[in-house]
Amino acid sequence: MKAKFTGHDTFPLRYGWLYKAVNHLNNKGKLQTSNEQSTRDAIVELGVGKNMVNAIRYWAEATSIIDVTNKANVIEHTVSETGQYLFEGLGGNERDPYLEKVGSIWLVHFWLNFDSKLLTSYRYFFNFSNIQHFEKSKLTSDCIETAKKLVSNDIGNESTIKKDIDCFLNTYCKKFKSASVKKKSGVDEDHFTSPLAELNLIQDNGGGFYVSDLTERPELPIDIFIYCLIKFAQIETAESKINNVDFESLLTKPYSPGRIFRLSESGLGQKLDEAQEYTAGDISWIDSLGLRQVKIDLNTLNSPIAFLDKYYGNN
Repeated sequence: MKAKFTGHDTFPLRYGWLYKAVNHLNNKGKLQTSNEQSTRDAIVELGVGKNMVNAIRYWAEATSIIDVTNKANVIEHTVSETGQYLFEGLGGNERDPYLEKVGSIWLVHFWLNFDSKLLTSYRYFFNFSNIQHFEKSKLTSDCIETAKKLVSNDIGNESTIKKDIDCFLNTYCKKFKSASVKKKSGVDEDHFTSPLAELNLIQDNGGGFYVSDLTERPELPIDIFIYCLIKFAQIETAESKINNVDFESLLTKPYSPGRIFRLSESGLGQKLDEAQEYTAGDISWIDSLGLRQVKIDLNTLNSPIAFLDKYYGNN
């Protein structure tokens, strides 16, 4: 794993940016800002400044909706399968390019954090941190300490990581406003909020204090949960060839649905009960004598995309 605490130029993810990236590449545009002409073209076509072009590229790469290749020291971007699926639509059937469905935002959140190659502050928080009530300074020091143990490259200085954490919190939190500020403000700043703030995974309590409870997440669509469960299970079962996953792994292991969705123990149990009923037993789990195992039918284990198809077909 390598550290990557830069690249967004401190701009949180915004509505429309991921679709802009996919659409720009499909129109033969480029997202590199090292080439002057490509930069001018991107600024005009995307309707943003140079720094925002960098930020759009960063978030498109981080969510894996675009792939990056390096050929002879030339960086190339192409729309990934997931990017095509959600924003372009395979066979001309686009699903949700403007992230109007809540399931799409949960999906983007999962893609953003289901990555073990590059460590960022948000991937640290959703995969390795156990804190639920915290100060920003505590989150920063914990992130630095963990990063030093996990990554193989230089993590950078504390100032760089502080900026990354600021960007992460601005991406996931609706900005705290005191009662006096709400009265004075004539512009609804929530209009410019990152889509990920809609998930309410982290709350800004003001004064540098934040809350991120482990809870049940009834608003997380079951199709999206099952897709993410299967993607994690595919990794867990790749070597063993056994289609069973331990409940504790689903709850606490890095990159698991329990971690990424901040589920409580009872919350994960409820989601598994719902998944068992929804799939007519193709996903099932037992809780007997302290042994909690989740079993996934092999056909189901090989077909996570089918549950996204169901979600977008039903919605």
